[in-house]
Amino acid sequence: MSDKIPTTPDEQIKKLRERGCVIGDERLARETLKYINYYRLSNYFIPFSVSKNKYEEGTTFEKILHIYEMDRKLRSILLAALEEVEITLRAAISNYHALKYGALGYLNPSSFDRSHNHQNFIVRINHLIESNSDREFVKHYQNRHDGKFPLWVVMELFSFGTLAFFYKEMHTVDKKSLANDFFGCSPSEMDNWIFCLNELRNYCAHYSRLYGNHFPVLPRTPRGFEPELENNVFGYIIVMKQIYRDKSNWNERVVKPISRLLKKNSEIARLSDLGFPEGWETKIAFVDAEPEAAKS
Repeated sequence: MSDKIPTTPDEQIKKLRERGCVIGDERLARETLKYINYYRLSNYFIPFSVSKNKYEEGTTFEKILHIYEMDRKLRSILLAALEEVEITLRAAISNYHALKYGALGYLNPSSFDRSHNHQNFIVRINHLIESNSDREFVKHYQNRHDGKFPLWVVMELFSFGTLAFFYKEMHTVDKKSLANDFFGCSPSEMDNWIFCLNELRNYCAHYSRLYGNHFPVLPRTPRGFEPELENNVFGYIIVMKQIYRDKSNWNERVVKPISRLLKKNSEIARLSDLGFPEGWETKIAFVDAEPEAAKS
């Protein structure tokens, strides 16, 4: 049995004060702790901690609440961008593999690297099909095509993680050709970047803290880019930029919203906690992108 004892909002407020949190509006704190789990919110105090049970001087409950809300909005911006990246990767990988090996070539172990565990791969594919058996297109291919799913169809069931696994297991020559032709990078960079973005997607999709956090995978720094990337939000955004296809769309839907968000919270959020360097806007944006109006 756990030795942890559940506490009331009033007891949680007392604990926060003992650790140095300034709570000016106790009613706000009490109401907040009713709809945001204490364990979840206390995670946002970590970047403002000087020791395990002591916060920096001037750490207020209201400040942490603002950081929490800013983090939620940042996740929403990045999750929307990651959706487009994932769709791009599905199309690029499925088109390349199917054109070279056929619509059902993925069922043949010879279309992958020798290290590929094809039996486990097929088990994973069958599980995806079974767990999505109520979807219309799955029913269609089960009933009309004897359960034979072309790669570009079954890939619609892939998670970001399965997509990363699929690319990693391809023949080296195929990975090299796809990475260079579609994204102008090496296969090792592509491998790393897809796994980084899978981590970022998991953080965003499961409402995990981005602010002041470090991810498990160190991103490969794109050639010619300075400074060296670290495993923080900024590093992962730069990775996403390498794979994002529509430059003007990126500037409008990612760079501008992030810029507005950080400026709005400039008095409470430290750029260093997100890994953002000086002049970050010029590094994160596509400087040669034409707006949509100019294209038309």
